[in-house]
Amino acid sequence: MTRQRPGVADVFRRYGASFAQSHGKSASSAQRKVLRDIICCRTAALGGHKQKCDRCGHEQISYNSCRNRHCPQCQAAARARWLEAREQDLLDVAYFHVVFTLPAEIAPLALQNKRAIYGILFRAVATTLQTIARDPKHLGADIGFLAVLHTWGQNLHHHPHLHCVIPGGGVSLDGLHWIPCRQGFFLPVKVLSRMFRGKFLSYLQRAFERGDLGFHGQLAALADSQAWRRWLTPLHAKAWVVYAKPPFGGPRQVLRYLARYTHRVAISDQRILSVGDGQVTFRWKDYARGQAKARMTLGATEFIRRFLFHVLPKGFVHIRHYGFLANRDRARKVATVKQFLQQATAMPCTAPPSEFPAEPPPGSDFHCCPRCHQGHLVDVAKIEAQPWSSTFLFNTS
Repeated sequence: MTRQRPGVADVFRRYGASFAQSHGKSASSAQRKVLRDIICCRTAALGGHKQKCDRCGHEQISYNSCRNRHCPQCQAAARARWLEAREQDLLDVAYFHVVFTLPAEIAPLALQNKRAIYGILFRAVATTLQTIARDPKHLGADIGFLAVLHTWGQNLHHHPHLHCVIPGGGVSLDGLHWIPCRQGFFLPVKVLSRMFRGKFLSYLQRAFERGDLGFHGQLAALADSQAWRRWLTPLHAKAWVVYAKPPFGGPRQVLRYLARYTHRVAISDQRILSVGDGQVTFRWKDYARGQAKARMTLGATEFIRRFLFHVLPKGFVHIRHYGFLANRDRARKVATVKQFLQQATAMPCTAPPSEFPAEPPPGSDFHCCPRCHQGHLVDVAKIEAQPWSSTFLFNTS
Protein backbone atom coordinates (compact mmCIF):
# COMPACT_ATOMS: atom_id res chain seq x y z
CA MET A 1 0.00 0.00 0.00
CA THR A 2 1.49 3.35 -1.04
CA ARG A 3 1.98 5.98 1.63
CA GLN A 4 -0.14 9.06 1.16
CA ARG A 5 2.02 12.11 0.53
CA PRO A 6 1.68 15.04 2.93
CA GLY A 7 -0.06 18.25 2.00
CA VAL A 8 -0.52 21.81 3.22
CA ALA A 9 -3.11 20.69 5.78
CA ASP A 10 -0.60 18.28 7.32
CA VAL A 11 1.88 21.13 7.76
CA PHE A 12 -0.77 23.32 9.39
CA ARG A 13 -1.97 20.57 11.73
CA ARG A 14 1.51 19.65 12.89
CA TYR A 15 3.03 23.11 13.15
CA GLY A 16 0.10 25.55 13.31
CA ALA A 17 0.46 25.97 17.06
CA SER A 18 4.18 26.70 16.73
CA PHE A 19 3.44 29.30 14.09
CA ALA A 20 0.79 30.92 16.29
CA GLN A 21 3.18 31.09 19.20
CA SER A 22 5.89 32.83 17.18
CA HIS A 23 3.80 34.91 14.73
CA GLY A 24 0.30 34.98 16.25
CA LYS A 25 0.35 38.65 17.21
CA SER A 26 1.12 39.73 13.64
CA ALA A 27 -1.38 37.40 11.93
CA SER A 28 -4.53 39.07 10.61
CA SER A 29 -8.01 37.74 11.33
CA ALA A 30 -8.25 36.58 7.69
CA GLN A 31 -4.98 34.66 8.00
CA ARG A 32 -6.11 33.07 11.26
CA LYS A 33 -9.34 31.94 9.62
CA VAL A 34 -7.44 30.36 6.71
CA LEU A 35 -5.21 28.50 9.16
CA ARG A 36 -8.20 27.19 11.14
CA ASP A 37 -10.21 26.26 8.05
CA ILE A 38 -7.39 24.29 6.43
CA ILE A 39 -6.66 22.47 9.70
CA CYS A 40 -10.32 21.44 10.00
CA CYS A 41 -10.91 20.68 6.31
CA ARG A 42 -12.19 17.13 5.73
CA THR A 43 -11.98 16.20 9.41
CA ALA A 44 -14.55 15.35 12.07
CA ALA A 45 -14.45 18.99 13.18
CA LEU A 46 -16.68 19.92 10.21
CA GLY A 47 -18.90 16.83 10.26
CA GLY A 48 -19.67 14.78 7.20
CA HIS A 49 -21.62 11.86 5.74
CA LYS A 50 -21.46 8.12 5.72
CA GLN A 51 -21.64 6.95 2.11
CA LYS A 52 -22.40 3.62 0.47
CA CYS A 53 -21.81 2.48 -3.10
CA ASP A 54 -25.07 1.70 -4.87
CA ARG A 55 -23.38 -1.14 -6.78
CA CYS A 56 -20.83 -3.01 -4.64
CA GLY A 57 -21.92 -1.91 -1.16
CA HIS A 58 -18.57 -0.31 -0.25
CA GLU A 59 -18.95 2.09 2.69
CA GLN A 60 -16.83 5.06 3.68
CA ILE A 61 -16.98 8.26 5.69
CA SER A 62 -16.56 11.55 3.84
CA TYR A 63 -15.94 14.61 5.96
CA ASN A 64 -17.04 18.04 4.82
CA SER A 65 -14.71 20.49 3.10
CA CYS A 66 -13.94 23.92 4.49
CA ARG A 67 -14.58 25.56 1.08
CA ASN A 68 -12.02 28.23 1.82
CA ARG A 69 -10.66 29.59 -1.47
CA HIS A 70 -7.11 29.34 -0.12
CA CYS A 71 -7.39 25.63 0.69
CA PRO A 72 -5.62 23.33 -1.81
CA GLN A 73 -8.03 20.45 -1.08
CA CYS A 74 -11.12 22.46 -1.98
CA GLN A 75 -10.10 23.90 -5.35
CA ALA A 76 -10.76 20.93 -7.67
CA ALA A 77 -14.53 20.99 -7.20
CA ALA A 78 -14.68 24.80 -7.22
CA ARG A 79 -12.63 24.91 -10.42
CA ALA A 80 -14.87 22.34 -12.14
CA ARG A 81 -18.02 24.30 -11.28
CA TRP A 82 -16.51 27.58 -12.46
CA LEU A 83 -15.21 26.15 -15.73
CA GLU A 84 -18.55 24.52 -16.50
CA ALA A 85 -20.24 27.91 -16.09
CA ARG A 86 -17.66 29.54 -18.41
CA GLU A 87 -18.01 26.98 -21.22
CA GLN A 88 -20.84 28.89 -22.87
CA ASP A 89 -18.62 31.99 -23.18
CA LEU A 90 -15.96 30.31 -25.31
CA LEU A 91 -15.31 31.59 -28.82
CA ASP A 92 -13.97 29.75 -31.83
CA VAL A 93 -10.80 31.83 -32.05
CA ALA A 94 -7.23 31.51 -30.82
CA TYR A 95 -6.59 32.82 -27.32
CA PHE A 96 -3.65 34.79 -25.92
CA HIS A 97 -2.14 34.76 -22.45
CA VAL A 98 -0.56 38.03 -21.28
CA VAL A 99 1.05 38.40 -17.84
CA PHE A 100 1.52 41.77 -16.09
CA THR A 101 3.99 41.78 -13.18
CA LEU A 102 4.56 44.41 -10.50
CA PRO A 103 8.20 45.39 -9.86
CA ALA A 104 9.78 43.90 -6.75
CA GLU A 105 10.00 47.36 -5.16
CA ILE A 106 6.20 47.56 -4.96
CA ALA A 107 5.68 44.11 -3.43
CA PRO A 108 6.33 45.20 0.23
CA LEU A 109 3.88 48.09 -0.17
CA ALA A 110 1.32 45.72 -1.68
CA LEU A 111 1.72 43.36 1.26
CA GLN A 112 0.70 46.15 3.63
CA ASN A 113 -2.08 47.46 1.35
CA LYS A 114 -3.46 44.39 -0.38
CA ARG A 115 -6.94 45.65 -1.21
CA ALA A 116 -5.72 49.00 -2.51
CA ILE A 117 -2.69 47.81 -4.51
CA TYR A 118 -4.32 44.71 -5.98
CA GLY A 119 -7.31 46.83 -6.98
CA ILE A 120 -4.99 49.33 -8.68
CA LEU A 121 -3.27 46.45 -10.47
CA PHE A 122 -6.57 45.21 -11.93
CA ARG A 123 -7.60 48.73 -12.94
CA ALA A 124 -4.25 49.59 -14.57
CA VAL A 125 -4.12 46.34 -16.55
CA ALA A 126 -7.73 46.58 -17.73
CA THR A 127 -7.33 50.21 -18.81
CA THR A 128 -4.06 49.43 -20.60
CA LEU A 129 -5.40 46.49 -22.58
CA GLN A 130 -8.65 48.19 -23.56
CA THR A 131 -7.01 51.51 -24.50
CA ILE A 132 -4.32 50.00 -26.71
CA ALA A 133 -6.75 47.51 -28.28
CA ARG A 134 -9.07 50.37 -29.25
CA ASP A 135 -6.22 52.27 -30.93
CA PRO A 136 -6.60 51.89 -34.75
CA LYS A 137 -2.80 51.62 -35.01
CA HIS A 138 -3.03 48.29 -33.21
CA LEU A 139 -6.38 46.47 -33.27
CA GLY A 140 -9.06 49.16 -33.35
CA ALA A 141 -11.59 47.06 -31.48
CA ASP A 142 -13.29 46.52 -28.14
CA ILE A 143 -11.94 43.34 -26.58
CA GLY A 144 -13.08 40.99 -23.83
CA PHE A 145 -10.82 39.17 -21.41
CA LEU A 146 -10.44 37.36 -18.13
CA ALA A 147 -7.90 38.48 -15.48
CA VAL A 148 -6.71 36.31 -12.59
CA LEU A 149 -4.59 37.59 -9.70
CA HIS A 150 -1.67 35.52 -8.44
CA THR A 151 0.47 36.89 -5.62
CA TRP A 152 3.16 34.22 -5.31
CA GLY A 153 6.29 32.95 -6.93
CA GLN A 154 7.39 29.32 -6.98
CA ASN A 155 9.34 29.84 -3.75
CA LEU A 156 6.24 31.32 -2.02
CA HIS A 157 7.71 34.82 -1.87
CA HIS A 158 5.34 37.72 -2.49
CA HIS A 159 5.22 38.27 -6.27
CA PRO A 160 1.98 39.98 -7.41
CA HIS A 161 1.09 39.52 -11.08
CA LEU A 162 -2.00 39.30 -13.24
CA HIS A 163 -2.72 36.56 -15.79
CA CYS A 164 -4.97 37.72 -18.64
CA VAL A 165 -6.55 35.28 -21.08
CA ILE A 166 -7.83 37.11 -24.14
CA PRO A 167 -9.70 36.02 -27.31
CA GLY A 168 -7.71 36.95 -30.39
CA GLY A 169 -9.68 39.89 -31.67
CA GLY A 170 -12.52 42.22 -30.76
CA VAL A 171 -15.71 43.95 -31.79
CA SER A 172 -15.29 46.86 -34.21
CA LEU A 173 -15.67 50.30 -32.64
CA ASP A 174 -18.95 50.80 -34.51
CA GLY A 175 -20.19 47.54 -33.00
CA LEU A 176 -21.05 45.97 -36.35
CA HIS A 177 -18.47 43.21 -36.94
CA TRP A 178 -15.58 41.19 -35.55
CA ILE A 179 -11.96 42.27 -36.11
CA PRO A 180 -9.42 39.44 -35.81
CA CYS A 181 -5.90 40.20 -34.65
CA ARG A 182 -2.88 39.27 -36.73
CA GLN A 183 -1.85 35.65 -36.98
CA GLY A 184 0.10 34.74 -33.84
CA PHE A 185 0.22 38.34 -32.56
CA PHE A 186 -2.12 40.28 -30.27
CA LEU A 187 -0.70 43.58 -29.00
CA PRO A 188 2.92 44.87 -28.72
CA VAL A 189 4.28 44.10 -25.25
CA LYS A 190 6.59 47.14 -25.15
CA VAL A 191 3.63 49.44 -25.69
CA LEU A 192 1.64 47.52 -23.11
CA SER A 193 4.52 47.75 -20.63
CA ARG A 194 4.94 51.51 -20.92
CA MET A 195 1.24 52.28 -20.57
CA PHE A 196 0.83 49.77 -17.72
CA ARG A 197 3.65 51.49 -15.83
CA GLY A 198 2.16 54.94 -16.39
CA LYS A 199 -1.39 53.95 -15.45
CA PHE A 200 -0.37 52.05 -12.33
CA LEU A 201 1.89 54.81 -10.98
CA SER A 202 -0.74 57.45 -11.72
CA TYR A 203 -3.40 55.51 -9.81
CA LEU A 204 -0.91 54.81 -7.03
CA GLN A 205 -0.14 58.52 -6.65
CA ARG A 206 -3.85 59.30 -6.39
CA ALA A 207 -4.23 56.67 -3.69
CA PHE A 208 -1.37 58.27 -1.74
CA GLU A 209 -2.90 61.74 -2.05
CA ARG A 210 -6.27 60.45 -0.85
CA GLY A 211 -4.66 58.78 2.17
CA ASP A 212 -5.72 55.31 1.02
CA LEU A 213 -2.32 53.73 1.74
CA GLY A 214 -0.90 52.62 5.07
CA PHE A 215 2.79 52.58 5.91
CA HIS A 216 4.13 50.43 8.73
CA GLY A 217 7.46 49.11 9.96
CA GLN A 218 10.27 49.66 7.47
CA LEU A 219 7.89 51.53 5.15
CA ALA A 220 6.80 54.08 7.77
CA ALA A 221 9.04 56.79 6.31
CA LEU A 222 7.13 56.72 3.01
CA ALA A 223 4.21 58.47 4.68
CA ASP A 224 6.22 61.68 4.21
CA SER A 225 5.44 63.22 0.80
CA GLN A 226 9.07 64.00 -0.05
CA ALA A 227 10.21 60.47 0.86
CA TRP A 228 7.31 59.13 -1.18
CA ARG A 229 8.40 61.09 -4.28
CA ARG A 230 12.00 59.92 -3.91
CA TRP A 231 10.79 56.32 -3.67
CA LEU A 232 8.40 56.64 -6.62
CA THR A 233 10.68 58.47 -9.08
CA PRO A 234 12.92 55.50 -10.08
CA LEU A 235 9.86 53.39 -10.83
CA HIS A 236 8.97 55.73 -13.71
CA ALA A 237 12.28 54.88 -15.44
CA LYS A 238 12.26 51.15 -14.69
CA ALA A 239 11.16 48.69 -17.39
CA TRP A 240 8.03 46.88 -16.18
CA VAL A 241 7.60 43.25 -17.17
CA VAL A 242 4.74 42.33 -19.50
CA TYR A 243 5.00 38.89 -21.02
CA ALA A 244 2.87 37.55 -23.87
CA LYS A 245 2.93 33.77 -24.20
CA PRO A 246 2.51 32.12 -27.62
CA PRO A 247 -1.15 31.87 -28.66
CA PHE A 248 -2.97 28.66 -27.97
CA GLY A 249 -5.98 27.04 -29.56
CA GLY A 250 -9.69 27.67 -29.34
CA PRO A 251 -12.50 26.18 -27.26
CA ARG A 252 -11.07 22.65 -27.17
CA GLN A 253 -8.01 23.81 -25.25
CA VAL A 254 -8.98 26.99 -23.42
CA LEU A 255 -10.87 25.34 -20.56
CA ARG A 256 -7.92 23.09 -19.78
CA TYR A 257 -5.63 26.08 -19.96
CA LEU A 258 -7.80 28.18 -17.66
CA ALA A 259 -7.89 25.33 -15.15
CA ARG A 260 -4.17 25.89 -14.57
CA TYR A 261 -4.68 29.45 -13.35
CA THR A 262 -8.16 30.29 -12.10
CA HIS A 263 -8.30 28.38 -8.81
CA ARG A 264 -4.67 27.99 -7.89
CA VAL A 265 -3.44 28.61 -4.39
CA ALA A 266 0.08 29.57 -3.32
CA ILE A 267 1.27 25.96 -3.43
CA SER A 268 -0.50 22.72 -4.32
CA ASP A 269 -0.34 19.56 -2.22
CA GLN A 270 1.35 17.79 -5.15
CA ARG A 271 4.46 19.95 -4.83
CA ILE A 272 5.09 19.03 -1.19
CA LEU A 273 7.61 16.19 -0.90
CA SER A 274 8.10 15.73 2.84
CA VAL A 275 7.10 17.16 6.21
CA GLY A 276 8.98 16.40 9.41
CA ASP A 277 11.58 17.47 11.95
CA GLY A 278 10.17 20.99 11.82
CA GLN A 279 10.81 21.35 8.09
CA VAL A 280 8.89 21.25 4.80
CA THR A 281 10.49 20.23 1.50
CA PHE A 282 8.76 21.04 -1.79
CA ARG A 283 9.40 21.15 -5.54
CA TRP A 284 9.78 24.46 -7.34
CA LYS A 285 10.94 25.90 -10.66
CA ASP A 286 13.83 28.33 -10.60
CA TYR A 287 12.88 30.75 -13.38
CA ALA A 288 16.19 32.58 -12.98
CA ARG A 289 17.89 29.39 -14.21
CA GLY A 290 15.63 28.60 -17.14
CA GLN A 291 12.82 27.00 -15.10
CA ALA A 292 15.25 24.46 -13.65
CA LYS A 293 13.48 22.00 -11.39
CA ALA A 294 14.75 22.14 -7.83
CA ARG A 295 13.89 21.34 -4.23
CA MET A 296 13.54 23.83 -1.42
CA THR A 297 13.43 23.16 2.32
CA LEU A 298 11.96 25.69 4.74
CA GLY A 299 11.31 25.65 8.43
CA ALA A 300 7.67 24.71 8.96
CA THR A 301 6.75 28.03 10.60
CA GLU A 302 8.47 29.91 7.77
CA PHE A 303 6.54 27.82 5.24
CA ILE A 304 3.25 28.73 6.97
CA ARG A 305 4.27 32.39 7.18
CA ARG A 306 4.98 32.52 3.44
CA PHE A 307 1.76 30.68 2.61
CA LEU A 308 -0.28 33.17 4.63
CA PHE A 309 1.32 36.10 2.75
CA HIS A 310 -1.10 35.21 -0.03
CA VAL A 311 -4.37 35.32 1.90
CA LEU A 312 -6.58 37.83 0.10
CA PRO A 313 -8.73 40.44 1.86
CA LYS A 314 -12.23 39.28 2.71
CA GLY A 315 -14.55 39.64 -0.27
CA PHE A 316 -11.77 40.61 -2.68
CA VAL A 317 -12.58 39.32 -6.18
CA HIS A 318 -9.45 37.76 -7.70
CA ILE A 319 -11.05 36.60 -10.99
CA ARG A 320 -12.51 39.44 -13.03
CA HIS A 321 -14.03 39.80 -16.50
CA TYR A 322 -13.82 42.82 -18.77
CA GLY A 323 -15.16 44.15 -22.05
CA PHE A 324 -17.70 41.96 -23.79
CA LEU A 325 -16.93 39.24 -21.20
CA ALA A 326 -17.84 41.49 -18.26
CA ASN A 327 -20.53 40.09 -16.00
CA ARG A 328 -23.05 42.77 -16.89
CA ASP A 329 -25.07 41.66 -19.94
CA ARG A 330 -22.41 39.07 -20.84
CA ALA A 331 -24.79 36.51 -22.32
CA ARG A 332 -26.19 38.97 -24.87
CA LYS A 333 -22.78 40.38 -25.81
CA VAL A 334 -21.19 36.95 -26.25
CA ALA A 335 -24.14 35.84 -28.41
CA THR A 336 -23.60 38.91 -30.60
CA VAL A 337 -19.87 38.16 -30.92
CA LYS A 338 -20.63 34.58 -31.94
CA GLN A 339 -22.94 35.89 -34.67
CA PHE A 340 -20.15 38.13 -35.95
CA LEU A 341 -17.76 35.17 -36.00
CA GLN A 342 -20.20 33.15 -38.07
CA GLN A 343 -20.18 35.94 -40.63
CA ALA A 344 -16.37 36.16 -40.81
CA THR A 345 -13.44 33.80 -41.03
CA ALA A 346 -12.33 33.10 -37.48
CA MET A 347 -8.67 33.25 -36.59
CA PRO A 348 -7.26 29.70 -36.91
CA CYS A 349 -5.97 27.83 -33.90
CA THR A 350 -2.18 27.79 -33.90
CA ALA A 351 -1.21 25.65 -30.92
CA PRO A 352 -0.85 21.89 -31.44
CA PRO A 353 -3.08 19.73 -29.25
CA SER A 354 0.02 18.05 -27.79
CA GLU A 355 0.70 21.20 -25.74
CA PHE A 356 -2.40 20.54 -23.70
CA PRO A 357 -2.26 17.22 -21.82
CA ALA A 358 -5.51 15.44 -21.23
CA GLU A 359 -7.30 16.42 -18.02
CA PRO A 360 -10.65 15.41 -16.54
CA PRO A 361 -13.34 17.54 -18.14
CA PRO A 362 -15.21 20.13 -16.07
CA GLY A 363 -17.88 18.58 -13.91
CA SER A 364 -16.11 15.23 -13.53
CA ASP A 365 -17.88 12.78 -11.22
CA PHE A 366 -16.41 13.18 -7.75
CA HIS A 367 -18.74 10.50 -6.33
CA CYS A 368 -17.50 7.46 -8.24
CA CYS A 369 -16.89 4.45 -5.99
CA PRO A 370 -13.13 4.09 -5.30
CA ARG A 371 -13.44 0.28 -5.05
CA CYS A 372 -15.50 -0.87 -8.07
CA HIS A 373 -15.17 2.36 -10.13
CA GLN A 374 -18.63 1.71 -11.55
CA GLY A 375 -21.11 2.53 -8.82
CA HIS A 376 -21.79 5.85 -7.15
CA LEU A 377 -21.44 6.80 -3.50
CA VAL A 378 -24.79 7.68 -1.94
CA ASP A 379 -25.21 9.44 1.41
CA VAL A 380 -26.83 7.10 3.93
CA ALA A 381 -26.21 8.91 7.23
CA LYS A 382 -25.18 12.34 8.47
CA ILE A 383 -22.24 12.78 10.84
CA GLU A 384 -22.48 15.79 13.13
CA ALA A 385 -19.52 18.12 13.53
CA GLN A 386 -17.35 17.30 16.52
CA PRO A 387 -16.64 20.09 19.03
CA TRP A 388 -13.15 21.44 18.43
CA SER A 389 -11.52 24.49 19.91
CA SER A 390 -8.95 26.43 17.92
CA THR A 391 -8.32 29.01 20.63
CA PHE A 392 -5.04 27.30 21.54
CA LEU A 393 -3.63 28.32 18.16
CA PHE A 394 -3.51 32.00 19.00
CA ASN A 395 -3.33 32.01 22.77
CA THR A 396 -0.28 34.23 23.07
CA SER A 397 -0.75 35.12 26.73
